[in-house]
Amino acid sequence: MNPILSLPFVGPLFSYDLWVIATASLVGALCGVLGCYLLLRRLSMLGDAISHAILPGLAGAFILSGSRDLVWMLLGAAVVGVLTGVLTAGLHRVAKIAEDASMGVVFTTLFALGVLLISFAARNVDLDPGCVLYGLLEFTPLDTVRILGLELPRVTATLAAAAIVVTVVLAALHKEIKLVAFDPALAAALGMRPTLVHFVMVALIAGVSVVSFESVGSILVVALLVTPAATAHLLTDRYARMMILATILGALSGGGGYLLAKHLDTSTAGCVCIVGAFFFLAAALFSPRHGVLSRLARHATLRLRICREDILGMLYRAAELRSRALSRDELTQGVGSTWLVDLALILLRRRGLVVTHDAAVRLTERGHIEARQFVGTHRLWESFLTARLGLPPDHVHAAAHKAEHFIPPAVREKLAQDVRATQPSTSPLTDPHGRQIPGP
Repeated sequence: MNPILSLPFVGPLFSYDLWVIATASLVGALCGVLGCYLLLRRLSMLGDAISHAILPGLAGAFILSGSRDLVWMLLGAAVVGVLTGVLTAGLHRVAKIAEDASMGVVFTTLFALGVLLISFAARNVDLDPGCVLYGLLEFTPLDTVRILGLELPRVTATLAAAAIVVTVVLAALHKEIKLVAFDPALAAALGMRPTLVHFVMVALIAGVSVVSFESVGSILVVALLVTPAATAHLLTDRYARMMILATILGALSGGGGYLLAKHLDTSTAGCVCIVGAFFFLAAALFSPRHGVLSRLARHATLRLRICREDILGMLYRAAELRSRALSRDELTQGVGSTWLVDLALILLRRRGLVVTHDAAVRLTERGHIEARQFVGTHRLWESFLTARLGLPPDHVHAAAHKAEHFIPPAVREKLAQDVRATQPSTSPLTDPHGRQIPGP
C-alpha cells in the first residue's frame, strides 16, 4: 500500500490513517458545538453525567434487543439521557438539593448500574466494557459499510449522519437555543418552551455520545464536550462565533491528537485530550480579552501610561510654581517606582515631550502643551467635587489624581462648563486651592 502523503515528525499517512483522522475530527466537532450550549447554561458537568449515565441505556437496549444495532442503542441512550436530565431537575426542584449534588447522585448511580449491566451482558457476547469506557479509535476503519458504491468505516458514516442531524436541529432552533442558553426565564416569557428545547439538546448530546462511544469511549466524550467549548468561550463572547470556533477546535483536537499519538506511538484518546488541553492553555494565556498574559500586558501598559502622565503633571507644576526642573529621584519619589520612571522617561524623550540636562528633567514646548490637559482635568475635577458635592478642598486631591487619567475630552468640556457656571465669567477658572485651571 502506497502512502497518500507524508508529514514531518509523523511519517507516511495511508488511507487508513486518514479515516481515523476524519472519525476523530467528526467526534471533536460534534461534541464541541454541542458543548457550547452546556457551557453557557453552566451545565458542563451534565455532559459528564449524560455520557456516563447512558451506559445502562446501551446495556439495556442490547439485553432487550440482543444486538448492537445502532437504532436500539440510540433509543436506549436517548431514553436514559433524557431521564438523567429529568431526574437531575426533579431532585433539584422537589428535594431542594443543589443542582451539582443532584447531578452527581443521578449520574453516579446510573453509571454504576450501567457498568453492572454491561458486565452481565459481556458474559455471553462480545461486549467489552473497556471499549465503552476508552474506545478503540485506531480500529474504526476495520468495520466498513458500502454506501453509494463507496467503502466507508461504519462509525465514520454514522458520525456523518449525526452531523447532518445536529446541523439541521441547530439551524432550525438557532434562535430558541441561543435564548434558552443565555436566559431561560426570558425565553419562557416570550412564549418559547425552554424545557422542551433543553431536552432536545440533551437528546442530541446523548445521541452523539452513543455514536462516539465505539470510537473514542465515554471518557474522551466528556473531555470533548467541555474543552473545545471552554476554549472558544475564552476567544469570543458572540454565540455564533463561539459555536464555529468550538467546532473547529474540536476537529483539530481530534485530528491533531491522532497525529500526535502516531508520532509518540501511544494512546490516541489520551493525545486527543492533551491537544485539546493545549488549545485551552494557549487561549487562557493569550486570548486577547480573557488571556492571563493579555491582561497582564494591558495592566502594564496602563501603569506605564499613568506614570507618563503623572511625570508630565509633576513637571508642569514644578515649572508653574518654581520654574525649575525636577531630578530623576524627585520623580521617583512622586511615582514610587524607579524602573517605571526610567521606562516612562525613555518613552517621553522619544516623543519629544521632555529633555534631560545635567540629571534634571524639563518639559519641552510640546510636552508643556500636553501636560496642560492632565493638570487642567485634575483641577476641573477638584472644582466639581468641591462645588457640587460639597467636599472640602483638602479632601479632593486623591480622587482627582485618579480620575484625571480616565476623563475623556467630551467629559472634560462639560466639567469646564459646569465649573464656569459657578465662577465669575470675567475671571479665569480656578480650582478650590486658588490655582488657575489651564485650558486644553
